[in-house]
Amino acid sequence: MAPLDVPARPPGAWKGAAVLAGVVAVTVVMCLPGVGIGVDLDAIARNWQNGADKVLKLLVPDWSFFPRTVPPLIETLQMAVIATALGAAVSLPLSFWAARATNPNTGARLVVRGVLNIVRSVPDLLYAAILVAMVGVGALPGILALVLFNIGIIVKLVSEAIDTNDRGPLEAGRAVGATQMQINRTLALPDAWPAFANQTLYVFELNVRASTVLGLVGAGGMGLLIDAVRTFYRYDQLSLIILEILIVVIVIDVVSDAVRRRLV
Repeated sequence: MAPLDVPARPPGAWKGAAVLAGVVAVTVVMCLPGVGIGVDLDAIARNWQNGADKVLKLLVPDWSFFPRTVPPLIETLQMAVIATALGAAVSLPLSFWAARATNPNTGARLVVRGVLNIVRSVPDLLYAAILVAMVGVGALPGILALVLFNIGIIVKLVSEAIDTNDRGPLEAGRAVGATQMQINRTLALPDAWPAFANQTLYVFELNVRASTVLGLVGAGGMGLLIDAVRTFYRYDQLSLIILEILIVVIVIDVVSDAVRRRLV
């Protein structure tokens, strides 16, 4: 039997391997002491037992602590819902102003994008810390911080989705004399709606997680309780809180996935 002819490798096939090798090399260099961040594996080998001890304590939740966690958990969900609704309401018109396809005014578009770049560059935890100093401890500064966080994410992702959509209908609308607002409302919005809804559900999931962290600086929600039990080294109570957050996140993820499938 004649041996099978092996086809020649297509030109440029080496580029993928070269890129992967480059990424690995850069990563290794960034971990070296004196050049990168200096990852100390010896420290991990020496101190892993400290972390293991904490993990063992987390494996035994204090179920009697559950009634104490219910009000903060409800407040966390309320913060996430309110922040998502407000952030989505503000983000929808901003998405059209930030997209090239729906805002032909280059100057206005660059201003909107520049402001949003500034909003995204500030960590949500810093927003919360500043707002706590301004309006006091509670859920309000957490909600405001999440709204800013949501606007930065939704507008960026939705505006990019708008720019990738087919511009034929938009050009046809301009050809018949429609105003830009009419074009955006009747032609661009239906195409952008699935992406907008998808990203809104996504930031709602993020808000539930983020609101538990914002409470560490006094911005309400479950984070305040986490900070309290962590201060007294009650890892059994902290374990119960983590378990509750995990269950809530899983439920939200399942519901969001079902909604996304209906939207696509």
